[in-house]
Amino acid sequence: MKRLFSFLLIWAGVTGLPVFAQLPPATSTPVTGQPAAVPGSNPGSVPGLFNGYAPDDTYKLRAGDAVSFQILEDRILEIQTAPTSLVVADSGELDVPYIGRVMAVDKNCKQLGEEIKAALEKDYYKQATVVLSLNIANRLWGRVYILGQVRQQGPLDVQVNENLTAGKAILRAGGFADFANKKKVTVVRANSDPKGKPQTFDLDMTQILEEGKIEKDIVLQPNDLIIVPSRLINF
Repeated sequence: MKRLFSFLLIWAGVTGLPVFAQLPPATSTPVTGQPAAVPGSNPGSVPGLFNGYAPDDTYKLRAGDAVSFQILEDRILEIQTAPTSLVVADSGELDVPYIGRVMAVDKNCKQLGEEIKAALEKDYYKQATVVLSLNIANRLWGRVYILGQVRQQGPLDVQVNENLTAGKAILRAGGFADFANKKKVTVVRANSDPKGKPQTFDLDMTQILEEGKIEKDIVLQPNDLIIVPSRLINF
């Protein structure tokens, strides 16, 4: 029995399978990997395999994105026969099998795959062939926030590929309240300055919304803050 067990460990090490007797169940996690020599498979024929062709290598992951994750070596042990669908949490992390949470936001699949591959091969695999690809992109790009003299204060969702300007955001918030100072609207953009300081834009909305000078408007970015102050009232 001991000889059989020793033989299985040696065989696992040669083929690149995880070198422990019992694997934890594969649950949610991102994937990574450079192609390993998997018996009976051709790495170049596997869609999404990280072997020089990296799908979605320019798209940076965001919270809410769904990715497909698979470790090809697990197929041999029949631990997992189909890719696992994982979702990037609001914290920006993916819960990766075996290694736990990994920060995924602002990384493409190739970058994230390299990190996960290295972590897997450090403690669990002699060689890991990981498949990581984007399944569904979150349509929500982010949120902007509007405060002050508008009908509805609070967050506004910005969709992917949507050019939401400050003027459009005010209209979406129900328009100006009765005592709004339309000429002194300010947009605050966090950490856009080279020194990491917030950047501010002063906008005259009477020109933009009433006179049609839309070239003076600005396209918003996630986490921008729009402040509509009150005007002075003379009695």
